[in-house]
Amino acid sequence: MSTSTNTLDHAVSAFVSVRPRLFGIAYRMLGSVAEAEDIVQDAWVRWHSTDHEGVGNPAAFLAVTTTRLSINVAQSARSRRETYVGTWLPEPVDTEADPALGAERAEALEIACLLLLERLSAVERAAYVLREAFGYPYDQIADILQVTEVYARKLVSRAGRRLSGGRPNPIDKLEHRRFLARFRAAAQTGDVTALEDHLAAAATRTPRRTQ
Repeated sequence: MSTSTNTLDHAVSAFVSVRPRLFGIAYRMLGSVAEAEDIVQDAWVRWHSTDHEGVGNPAAFLAVTTTRLSINVAQSARSRRETYVGTWLPEPVDTEADPALGAERAEALEIACLLLLERLSAVERAAYVLREAFGYPYDQIADILQVTEVYARKLVSRAGRRLSGGRPNPIDKLEHRRFLARFRAAAQTGDVTALEDHLAAAATRTPRRTQ
């Protein structure tokens, strides 16, 4: 076997061994399976064209490469003013065949719920989650929150802007755990009743701005 072939085999082996970790890094940062897969593919292209003999720690090199690629994608999305909920509420994935992926998604979801609590008021959070995560129509959101439909639309729009650049506020750890548990249960079972009640109750306890 030639030296070049042997080197390439080692490079492929090094990449394959850390591929699940690379996917986890990209998925945790972007919250999208498709984008994470694209990032991993881009990382492979970068790795394939690298002088492997000059890399002392392939795993660290690939992790850094994946992180930088993910940051570029995230920054590009923000520059286009995309407020797609996938950034904050990771899309569902079949994790039964891959427990590690399940752990990555659980961590991403926990971070997402934390951001929603830190950056949005209770009524903004309720409107945003019901609309963007579960597809509620605006008239139903308005009925649940006891606001006008026009104001419900304003709440969702305002929440999107605050998620993109709002300042974090202190949160109650117990509230974070409760919200996370109800959101996870709703996402897994499709029964949104408990989450809806939780969001509505929190919203009615919070003073509202003029509609």
